[in-house]
Amino acid sequence: MRDVFVIGAHTIKFGKYLDKSIKDLAADTVIPCLKDANLDKKYIQALWFSNSGWGYSKGQDCIRAQVALRPIGMDSIPMTNVENACAGGSTAFHHAWLGVASGLYDITMAVGAEKLYHSNKMAIFAGFLGGLDIENIAEIIANISVYGMTEQDKKDMQAHVQKYEALAQKDKSKKKKKPTIQDRFQEYWDMFKVFLRLSDAIGSDTVKKMRKLFAGDHSPFMDVYGFAARMHMKKYGSTIEQLAIIASKNHFHSSLNPNAQYNFTVTPEQVLADRIVTWPLTRAMCAPIGDGSASAILCDGETVKKLSLSSQAVKVRASILGSGRERSFDDIDIGERLSKIAYEKSGLGPQDVHFTEVHDATAFGELHQAEALGFCNEGEGGILAESGATKIGGKIPINVSGGLESRGHPIGASGLAQIHELVTQLRGKAGKRQVNGAKIGMAENGGGALGQEEAAMCIHILEAPSR
Repeated sequence: MRDVFVIGAHTIKFGKYLDKSIKDLAADTVIPCLKDANLDKKYIQALWFSNSGWGYSKGQDCIRAQVALRPIGMDSIPMTNVENACAGGSTAFHHAWLGVASGLYDITMAVGAEKLYHSNKMAIFAGFLGGLDIENIAEIIANISVYGMTEQDKKDMQAHVQKYEALAQKDKSKKKKKPTIQDRFQEYWDMFKVFLRLSDAIGSDTVKKMRKLFAGDHSPFMDVYGFAARMHMKKYGSTIEQLAIIASKNHFHSSLNPNAQYNFTVTPEQVLADRIVTWPLTRAMCAPIGDGSASAILCDGETVKKLSLSSQAVKVRASILGSGRERSFDDIDIGERLSKIAYEKSGLGPQDVHFTEVHDATAFGELHQAEALGFCNEGEGGILAESGATKIGGKIPINVSGGLESRGHPIGASGLAQIHELVTQLRGKAGKRQVNGAKIGMAENGGGALGQEEAAMCIHILEAPSR
């Protein structure tokens, strides 16, 4: 296998782009990425394109890359369409790496583009069902009680709400006005349209039972995260305050990142006072929906020399793609399992990593991955965050981009946004959020839920350019 280098990386600012199409978003990242690598598009020999929702929202299945990229003159080359839930972007990157590492191509590209904002909010959450075993959704609904709260959990939640009631009421006074009759009518009409569509796929009785999975502004994945967080709290003594520290830290990091969806800061107290999505996770601890795109260009060492790009070429020390397996909650999870492979392939260990981007769909996701990737002992992820070690300037900064919680999470683009952050940091170009002395960066990106863990996951370890 040949050494592979990233010579171009780009991401747009994540957010709401109601006036733009997937074609627009793809162009908005591909063109600047080519410029970053000082390449014309004709030099790209193969491309992998990540997207999850274009089919459900607009009916564009099957040939998404070819449709998205032809308007900017990219055609004729091999294009592979990638759909791997939230791990789609990093999966596209993995295969672009594999194309170069194998010697099949010299220059490849990975692109991720996603639009999650939709006038029909119910359609957005219904689209997330594709990240579950849809044929067995009835069984999942029947077993949802596994992730339910105990009576003690309910008491703890109520005590928490009462403790932060005054601060929560203060924030509520700033919220938007109550919905009108027209708003309510539109909401019910949107629900009816989604009901008809899902009924054709999984049956009306199942759809009726499924409503509990989407109560409020959360998906079933949030319930799984909430359950895992409660288990961790009971087993190790981690606290909701530690989760709030993680969320507050990530909002601070994103305030330094012009590409982040959220550029404001929140205190741990404000995080704790925010609306509860699923106990013990508040809204500020959870990733928002959003639109976005990101991309990367990869090549071999000889091409780096030919193009005179050694000063910006970031070496890929490890690129690992794996799938989840049937296991109990107490068994080794996919993050720990795959990170050990990544460390072995790279010849490095967690002690050699200077910063990392992890898949924090919730603050607990970051806490858990800090343990799984070996940055602290099992059960000490909350303590690590509380110590300040995961903040810029700390021992192992985590999610210096703001993470999914605050940088945003347009599913098909998130993994490549992580790659962009690693490349930017390793080139020493991250500005106010620059990690001093960053030589080795790591990214973990998971997707879907199957059984007790993510259905898919990629882990990448990158090394700074030689100077």
